[in-house]
Amino acid sequence: MSRAFVKEDGPDNEPLPDLPISPHPNYVTPRGLAALRDRLAATQAELARLKARAERLDRLPEKAAERDIRYLEARLRSAIPVDPADQPRDEVAFGARVTVADADGRETVYEIVGEDEADAGARRIAPQAPLARALLGARVGDVVEWRRPAGRLELEVIAIAYP
Repeated sequence: MSRAFVKEDGPDNEPLPDLPISPHPNYVTPRGLAALRDRLAATQAELARLKARAERLDRLPEKAAERDIRYLEARLRSAIPVDPADQPRDEVAFGARVTVADADGRETVYEIVGEDEADAGARRIAPQAPLARALLGARVGDVVEWRRPAGRLELEVIAIAYP
């Protein structure tokens, strides 16, 4: 048989490149740590399902699952759990749920969470985000300046809570 018909040394057998890992400390809330563990278990189960397929000509989904497992395991190894209950109650710190008001009096609630838990739609922001950097260390009544691409915005801290 000709080597042209054998795919044992082709690109299908090479792993996908790893996902980039953030250079920042990997602070996680208890909810974020549980979510990482759940994602790892789900991805491991998906990989087992993919490997059990009768027809496995397309190995890309398996390679993607293996890459995701490597990423999730690395994030879990580097996780630095932070219990919001241990944070100072009178200032904004990691894990805080912060209510702010803009100049028009519109109130918005943001939560400072780990990078893997950040979700702009749910108003969960990572500590490295410009808004989080502006809020960290603030107290109720403080006015902070959020420097955004659309221009700077002043926000007053109305309330600080920890879940």
